[in-house]
Amino acid sequence: MTGLDGTAVRLRPIRASEFPTIHAWYQDPDRVAPFDRYAADTYDEFVRSTEGAADDPTSLAPRFAVAELASDRLVGVVGHYVPHPVLEYLEVWYLIGAEDARGRGYGREAVRLLVGYLFATRSIERVGASVDVENVASNRLAAGLGFRCEGVLRSALFHHGRWHDVNLYGITRSEWAEKHPPG
Repeated sequence: MTGLDGTAVRLRPIRASEFPTIHAWYQDPDRVAPFDRYAADTYDEFVRSTEGAADDPTSLAPRFAVAELASDRLVGVVGHYVPHPVLEYLEVWYLIGAEDARGRGYGREAVRLLVGYLFATRSIERVGASVDVENVASNRLAAGLGFRCEGVLRSALFHHGRWHDVNLYGITRSEWAEKHPPG
């Protein structure tokens, strides 16, 4: 993929020059872990996992940069992975790492572009997202894109010294097409 353009952001390949910025975001537990898992990687481990993500369907590493459309400034990353060895669907995630880019709809547009791309290029029938029940913005993002909350995994995510419940969201190919018709 060379790039997917929305109205405000573009999804594009991550450039090697951006690895230090993205790695720094991941080293900040307050940026990454208020609502998601956090595990510090060395810089070399991070680069290896990010460079190898395309060949590893279970990789949690970033797969695409989220850049402002007008300036091409890196503001975040998105990814997808196979969360279960038997169930056939992909799970999506995102991080808007640039503090001044948060709350501007970039995450929503980036996830919309990513899910549209996945349905257009993969023979999958469902895309999911797991969201900490306390993450109001991400729960709103998933619901706003048409994902349905399908259940809650109780005490499924440990961060910031305690267990958190996680909402499980999903959207099928036909639901996506109805909510987001092409062109």
